[in-house]
Amino acid sequence: MQLPEGPFEAYLFDCDGTIADSMPLHFRAWQGALANWNCDFSEKLFYAWAGRSTAEIVKLLNQKYALKMDPEKVDLEREALYLTSLPKIQAVPAVLAHIEAGFGKLPMAVVSGSRRASVTKTLEFLNLLDRFQTLVGAEDYKHGKPHPEPFLVAAERLKLRPERCLVFEDADLGVESAKAAGMKWVRVPQ
Repeated sequence: MQLPEGPFEAYLFDCDGTIADSMPLHFRAWQGALANWNCDFSEKLFYAWAGRSTAEIVKLLNQKYALKMDPEKVDLEREALYLTSLPKIQAVPAVLAHIEAGFGKLPMAVVSGSRRASVTKTLEFLNLLDRFQTLVGAEDYKHGKPHPEPFLVAAERLKLRPERCLVFEDADLGVESAKAAGMKWVRVPQ
């Protein structure tokens, strides 16, 4: 991963697919949660929609397949299935190296489309929770990625101007969000 030129005063990390190699675990959890609905949520579509909130994904799937799934119920089932898979979780080595290098030197935040409780559990399993000054989850903003709001909330909490933050992201929607927030970014390969 090649970092853009700085200097930067903070690192902002997406969680799933960026810090944690969790996307395959999330995909399996989605498959389980949607099994009773005969809803085709392909792996290709899952990755294309990476960064969207569960509520938004369920809304889009309801529209696509003329279903009436309750986003809250699907989210609870999907989250329960994901949490049972956490013992298998691993960090993305290249990102972990940047977290460890930045720890104690500059503030860091996690900015995720997942709920804060899920992000917290993931970071606890990876023994990384203490590395971050703030966690921004889906309940902390009104407009999710690709809107700039999630990253702007993190910058505001860290009391920094957006252009002084570097974003680490794996998803297209996250990169769009960082750009819209006026932040430089680095793509984490999938």
